[in-house]
Parts: sequence; structure tokens; C-alpha cells
Amino acid sequence: MEQYFSATQKMEQEVMFPSLLRGVFPQQEGAAPAAESRTDLYERYQLLKAIKPMVEKGLASVEDQSPTGADSDVDASSDSSEAADAQLEERLSHHLTGLQQVLTHLTRDTNALTRRYSQILEQINLSEGQPSW
Repeated sequence: MEQYFSATQKMEQEVMFPSLLRGVFPQQEGAAPAAESRTDLYERYQLLKAIKPMVEKGLASVEDQSPTGADSDVDASSDSSEAADAQLEERLSHHLTGLQQVLTHLTRDTNALTRRYSQILEQINLSEGQPSW
């Protein structure tokens, strides 16, 4: 989670002119651009910016939740409770794995967008530094 927040913070700090990302399509390292990917980096930038508050809000709502008083009937059904706990543990593990995969994907996209933006700025700086005879 920290890597995701770090990557989005870096993207927000570095991408000063998002319009430079219009018409620039993402490329996989060492591969040709995907034919089915018609989303340019500007649209991805907007999406990543929109997702960040949702992730932050979701994280805050999870942290704000406190345990309820469900321990009052502990002796009533301990066997079924253990089975339910095992099922809940499995479901939680499944969802956390999915969340980790999504955050890893978002972090990778954010880092790739930031790298590409830096490359665009370098190209602009190089072209401005050359004399136009």
C-alpha cells in the first residue's frame, strides 16, 4: 500500500503538464504497443488521480471501524463459530490477495506513466537546446 501511495505522490509531483500525455500510448518494456489499448497516458493519468482518493477513503473507513460486541454468546455455538471463522479467514485472505494484485498493477502503471512523462520532458528539453538553422 505504501508503494502505491509513494508512486502516486511522485506522479503528482512530477507531472506538472498532464496535457503532454495526450496522444501518448503506454508501451510494455521491450514490446510493441498493444493494439487493443486505445487509452492514452492522459486518460490513464486522470484515472489514476481519480482512484487515489477512493483508495484513501476506503483505507480510512477500514481503519475507523471498531470491533463490535459480538463476543457475548461465545459458549453458545463454538463449533459452528470455528467453521465460520475459518471461512471468514479464507474469504479475507482471498480479498486481500486481490487487493494486493490491484495495488501492484496500479503502482506499476503509475510508475510507468511517471517514467514516460520524464522521457517526454527530456525530449522537449533536448529539442529546445539544439539550434534551429
